[in-house]
Amino acid sequence: MNIVIDCRMIDSSGIGVYLRESLPCLLKTANTFLLLGDKRRLSAYSVNGSIRISQCNIKVFSLKEILFFPKDIRKEINRYDIYFTPYFNIPCGIDIPVFSTIHDIIFPDMPELTSKAGLFLRMYFYKRAERLSKNLFTVSYFSKSRIEHHLGTKTPVIVTYSAIKPFYKTALPEKVHKTKTILFIGNIKKHKGLWLLLDAFRTARREGLDYRLVIAGERERFRSSDKTVFDMPDNDDSGAIEFSGAVSDEKLKALLIEASLLVQPSLYEGFGLPPLEAMAMGTAVLVSDIPVFREIYEGFPVHYFRSGDPADLKKRLLELLYRKEPERIRLKPELLNKYHFEKTAGIIINTFKTFRAA
Repeated sequence: MNIVIDCRMIDSSGIGVYLRESLPCLLKTANTFLLLGDKRRLSAYSVNGSIRISQCNIKVFSLKEILFFPKDIRKEINRYDIYFTPYFNIPCGIDIPVFSTIHDIIFPDMPELTSKAGLFLRMYFYKRAERLSKNLFTVSYFSKSRIEHHLGTKTPVIVTYSAIKPFYKTALPEKVHKTKTILFIGNIKKHKGLWLLLDAFRTARREGLDYRLVIAGERERFRSSDKTVFDMPDNDDSGAIEFSGAVSDEKLKALLIEASLLVQPSLYEGFGLPPLEAMAMGTAVLVSDIPVFREIYEGFPVHYFRSGDPADLKKRLLELLYRKEPERIRLKPELLNKYHFEKTAGIIINTFKTFRAA
């Protein structure tokens, strides 16, 4: 098969991880590929004559992409058999079969996260992707059910789970010094639930929990995401809350290894990687009992609290940490390898083959 892969979002966060880690697995298959994106960024992938790169810096979801996508790029794309995007942006003028990806459909599920105009625009793009795609990919059965609820079942939705980088599957040191640290990883959009954790953490500190909270990310970027987090009153324990700033993979790995507990208080997720990364690094996790976490982490040694309930989160923090030695996690190989980007790439390629054979 001759396959076009839209790589313009390769350096983004969640979608970028999905693309960066699945791309080498896709390129190893016996197919011919055209990668769409920044030639300098993608040059490392062009290892043989079956992989070509087309320079394209058109912004996704822009008017230029939707209405005025360059004719020469369209002509090049349309010589191939399949167009695959790891998101749900689709340029105009693509005449070959399109396969796109909706990681989650949070905005119609949580309309309070955007304006009426913002919701209308997002629903337009969701519906456009559903209409133009032969299949939709997503990252969990929870997301599949919500996509079908909002967009219907006319276009098949296929689950291709996300996974952690091989970087997090390396052998751990025999002796690890666990610090009195609770770790949060993620952006500070309202659905991530950081305000819940801050509320519960401050209350637990007042009840004797001698731990600090490390929030992995840049404080200034967080200020533009969910101002309610910073409207919460400071108190004498404010020094126990630390923003790590932007961190490298190596620094994040060190934080995961040394932390006593990772907390993921999300109200909504499409998948949710940090708990999996933490357990791979031997660290216990406490997550909200939202449906997607019940799905993804079934069989894993995770702890749950009632979603949206800071009092229950505080109670669980005290139960797990107050005057206790930190729990050490050792995942069995079948759990550590349950989610793997080789599997993700295999499902994607097999979907293309099935479509072509039909």
